[in-house]
Amino acid sequence: MDSFEFNKIIAAILVTVLLVFGISKISDIIFHVKKPDIKGYKVEINAGSTTATLASAESQVDISALLAIGNVEDGKKVFKKCAACHSINAGGGNKIGPKLWNVMFRPVGSISDYKYSKALSTYNKEWTWEEMNGFLIKPAKWIKGNKMGFAGLKKEQDRASVMLYLNENSENPKPLP
Repeated sequence: MDSFEFNKIIAAILVTVLLVFGISKISDIIFHVKKPDIKGYKVEINAGSTTATLASAESQVDISALLAIGNVEDGKKVFKKCAACHSINAGGGNKIGPKLWNVMFRPVGSISDYKYSKALSTYNKEWTWEEMNGFLIKPAKWIKGNKMGFAGLKKEQDRASVMLYLNENSENPKPLP
């Protein structure tokens, strides 16, 4: 290769680089976009009212309408997720979690032979339809500090079915609201 061919290759590379940078500068001049002085947007969130609104929205569910979409047979199927940690039989004992026989409308944290977390043992409420529904949505969020590692049941039909199944597995099933 002689020096003339080598000069042509170098010249072609330089022309290409200059052309690319030149087109970039010319397009910046033609299509000028004014950048904002402040980057981003300011979003104000009132954390206290958001949590309270969310909790009140979850507790304001129409329980009779919710329970109408569930059934006991589906609840038995969905409860298989719970059966890994809880027993539902009348004579069943505690597992990783407390036994759930007769759980509906009993005080929270009231099984004497089970060691509850401090959050559950000091909750001082009973498992009403509304409490159970809120707890089943996301247990860690409903009662902060409890040791139940379950993610929750997002589908309303699943929660309603499980609540109906829990109610049926009781000495005295409560009438539906």
